[in-house]
Amino acid sequence: MAKRNAFYAQSGGVTSVINASACGVIETCRANKDKIGTLYAGRNGIIGALHENLIDTSKETASAVASLKHTPGGAFGSCRYKMQNIDDNPAEYERLVEVFKAHNIGYFFYNGGGDSADTCLKVAQIAERMNYPIQAIHIPKTIDNDLPFTDCSPGFGSVAKYVAVSTKEASLDIASMAASSTKIFILEVMGRHAGWIAASGGLAAEQAGDPPHIIVFPEIPFVREEFIAKVDATVKEKGYCVVVASEGAKYADGALISGSLHKDAFGHQQLGGVAQTLASMVKHSLGHKYHYALSDYLQRSARHIASKTDVEQAYAVGRAAVEKALEGKHTIMVTIERGTGKKYSWSLGEASLAKVANVEKKMPRSFITKDGFGITDKAREYFQPLIVGEDYPPFKNGIPQYAKLKNILIDKKLKNGFEG
Repeated sequence: MAKRNAFYAQSGGVTSVINASACGVIETCRANKDKIGTLYAGRNGIIGALHENLIDTSKETASAVASLKHTPGGAFGSCRYKMQNIDDNPAEYERLVEVFKAHNIGYFFYNGGGDSADTCLKVAQIAERMNYPIQAIHIPKTIDNDLPFTDCSPGFGSVAKYVAVSTKEASLDIASMAASSTKIFILEVMGRHAGWIAASGGLAAEQAGDPPHIIVFPEIPFVREEFIAKVDATVKEKGYCVVVASEGAKYADGALISGSLHKDAFGHQQLGGVAQTLASMVKHSLGHKYHYALSDYLQRSARHIASKTDVEQAYAVGRAAVEKALEGKHTIMVTIERGTGKKYSWSLGEASLAKVANVEKKMPRSFITKDGFGITDKAREYFQPLIVGEDYPPFKNGIPQYAKLKNILIDKKLKNGFEG
């Protein structure tokens, strides 16, 4: 029987290290060319499979593939595409199997977050229903760190490092100006339902009382009066106040502090604007001059200050996905397991996709201080190892040098296209 080919795709919001996972997949497939045929990558994620837009990764040089390890963004293009339930729209899944059959694809590696885990599970289910053998394995990725059954999610450590560093640097700036100018600085970070990213800003503090003075979490119902009182007390004591706020912060009734009416393909409300809203509250109540910033895409694309630990884990889960497939594993997500010793260590495991899909891991209450505005020592012990180490990309003329792939599409074999 001919060697079966493999398919890899990137999904959802990309990270500064998702391409390191791609590198792990490609290099491990090449190292096992006696068992795996050609590795195809979907152009723009799962959409590439539906439209039979498959990139032949064998056309890329070894050096170009290796450079993916230090390149941010999604090298093959990503997408936010919500596949419907199998019974509601079986045609989508039947189309995937049709494409896989046409190109002898027996391995399906899907690199993404929670929604991607759900898609990966559905692909495995429809393949089984249609009696088409395919090993579907989910490669974890999310800056939100909200995937269950894994100690952390590749992509998070680098965002945490960026937010902690940015918070510390901005704090020094505002401390310099507070006597006669700006007294409030608010950094808005991503995090829809879980405050992992916001919490990482707390790593900027080296001792009690250091900024950030306030962290606003989605897990803690926001109370305007308590927030204003905390800002007021901090300014009176320190002369200034630094706040890190999650975009998903909400009131006790579930209403967001700030958010638009627009929704993405997965039905998620588009967030943003919480920093401006909080700043307006402070200005109206206390009259202090303020500045705010939205880390937005910068936090997830900042490869120049990525965590070395995160880069190594991202590569490792990509490599492990292929290795586990060759062991006969399927319908699983690769997980990162934290060691039990005093010195930080980690290894790789696996979790059933049936348990992972559509489950969101929120931050434990024990990670948040009693007043709801800071992180505990327990949280610091969890976060600190994830941001350790530097892994700078190569620079030329002062600018990082990133991968430039050919991304050559193969010829289509199917006469009919995909409507969608």
